[in-house]
Amino acid sequence: MHPHLHTKDNRACEEVMNALDECHARGFLWKSMGMCNGAKTAVNKCLRAQRLERTKANREAAKAKNQEVRAKWAEIDANS
Repeated sequence: MHPHLHTKDNRACEEVMNALDECHARGFLWKSMGMCNGAKTAVNKCLRAQRLERTKANREAAKAKNQEVRAKWAEIDANS
Protein backbone atom coordinates (compact mmCIF):
# COMPACT_ATOMS: atom_id res chain seq x y z
CA MET A 1 0.00 0.00 0.00
CA HIS A 2 1.19 3.48 -0.76
CA PRO A 3 1.02 6.46 1.57
CA HIS A 4 -1.63 9.13 1.20
CA LEU A 5 -0.75 11.02 -1.92
CA HIS A 6 -1.91 14.56 -1.26
CA THR A 7 0.05 15.43 1.87
CA LYS A 8 2.51 18.18 2.74
CA ASP A 9 5.38 15.71 2.20
CA ASN A 10 4.46 15.07 -1.42
CA ARG A 11 4.45 18.64 -2.75
CA ALA A 12 7.18 17.82 -5.28
CA CYS A 13 4.94 15.21 -6.93
CA GLU A 14 1.76 17.27 -6.85
CA GLU A 15 1.79 18.04 -10.58
CA VAL A 16 2.05 14.39 -11.66
CA MET A 17 -0.52 13.34 -9.06
CA ASN A 18 -2.96 15.93 -10.39
CA ALA A 19 -2.38 14.60 -13.92
CA LEU A 20 -3.21 11.08 -12.68
CA ASP A 21 -6.35 12.37 -10.92
CA GLU A 22 -7.45 14.11 -14.12
CA CYS A 23 -6.87 10.92 -16.08
CA HIS A 24 -8.88 8.88 -13.56
CA ALA A 25 -11.67 11.47 -13.70
CA ARG A 26 -12.21 10.64 -17.37
CA GLY A 27 -13.98 7.47 -16.33
CA PHE A 28 -13.69 3.77 -15.72
CA LEU A 29 -13.30 2.77 -19.35
CA TRP A 30 -10.40 5.18 -19.78
CA LYS A 31 -8.63 3.68 -16.78
CA SER A 32 -9.43 0.06 -17.67
CA MET A 33 -7.99 0.44 -21.17
CA GLY A 34 -4.63 1.47 -19.69
CA MET A 35 -4.74 5.09 -20.77
CA CYS A 36 -3.54 6.25 -17.33
CA ASN A 37 -0.56 3.90 -17.10
CA GLY A 38 1.95 6.58 -18.10
CA ALA A 39 0.68 8.97 -15.44
CA LYS A 40 0.69 6.19 -12.83
CA THR A 41 4.29 5.31 -13.72
CA ALA A 42 5.29 8.96 -13.38
CA VAL A 43 3.68 9.15 -9.91
CA ASN A 44 5.45 5.93 -8.85
CA LYS A 45 8.82 7.24 -10.04
CA CYS A 46 8.34 10.56 -8.26
CA LEU A 47 7.26 8.94 -4.98
CA ARG A 48 10.15 6.48 -5.20
CA ALA A 49 12.63 9.32 -5.67
CA GLN A 50 11.20 11.09 -2.61
CA ARG A 51 11.36 7.89 -0.56
CA LEU A 52 14.99 7.35 -1.54
CA GLU A 53 15.82 10.92 -0.48
CA ARG A 54 14.12 10.38 2.90
CA THR A 55 15.94 7.06 3.33
CA LYS A 56 19.29 8.68 2.61
CA ALA A 57 18.60 11.52 5.05
CA ASN A 58 17.45 9.08 7.75
CA ARG A 59 20.54 6.93 7.22
CA GLU A 60 22.83 9.94 7.59
CA ALA A 61 21.01 11.08 10.72
CA ALA A 62 21.28 7.58 12.19
CA LYS A 63 25.02 7.45 11.46
CA ALA A 64 25.53 10.81 13.17
CA LYS A 65 23.49 9.72 16.18
CA ASN A 66 25.39 6.43 16.36
CA GLN A 67 28.74 8.24 16.31
CA GLU A 68 27.52 10.55 19.06
CA VAL A 69 26.45 7.61 21.21
CA ARG A 70 29.74 5.80 20.61
CA ALA A 71 31.68 8.93 21.58
CA LYS A 72 29.70 9.27 24.80
CA TRP A 73 30.27 5.60 25.67
CA ALA A 74 33.99 6.00 24.91
CA GLU A 75 34.06 8.99 27.26
CA ILE A 76 32.24 6.99 29.96
CA ASP A 77 34.64 4.08 29.55
CA ALA A 78 37.65 6.40 29.69
CA ASN A 79 36.42 8.05 32.90
CA SER A 80 35.44 4.81 34.64
